[in-house]
Amino acid sequence: MMTETGELTYRRVHQGSPELLFDCMTTPEHLTHFWGPTGTTTPIGGIVIDLRPGGVFETTMVNDADGSAYIMRAVYVEVRRPDRLIWIESDVEGGMRTTITFVDLEDGRTEVVTHQSNVPSAYLSAQARAGFATSLDRLDLYLAARQE
Repeated sequence: MMTETGELTYRRVHQGSPELLFDCMTTPEHLTHFWGPTGTTTPIGGIVIDLRPGGVFETTMVNDADGSAYIMRAVYVEVRRPDRLIWIESDVEGGMRTTITFVDLEDGRTEVVTHQSNVPSAYLSAQARAGFATSLDRLDLYLAARQE
């Protein structure tokens, strides 16, 4: 049975260069600090990145409350530092596609545009979208702490 799918777009301006934001999204040492919604952690040992088209991108998020784990498995389609990243999550029915574009605002800030297609209905809920937004908040906090 096919589930209903849709599209989502998140836009967020972050303090930092496109290179820094790209590296934050593609380096386990960065990702472990913010990947996943509030209430989860992503241990560095649970992050696999083979940064090339056809390479694996995998994260294991752990629920802080009950210890349950959620594994995200994807394959990179495009890797173009510092402008663009595309991956497809093969475990998600229909292959959810995530495209991240890094736009240099020329003032030390970068707009990060995350577009997802073939998004399963469960990910389209207000709660799921709010959870995604908290991971962007966590990225902002991480970037601010790095600059202190």
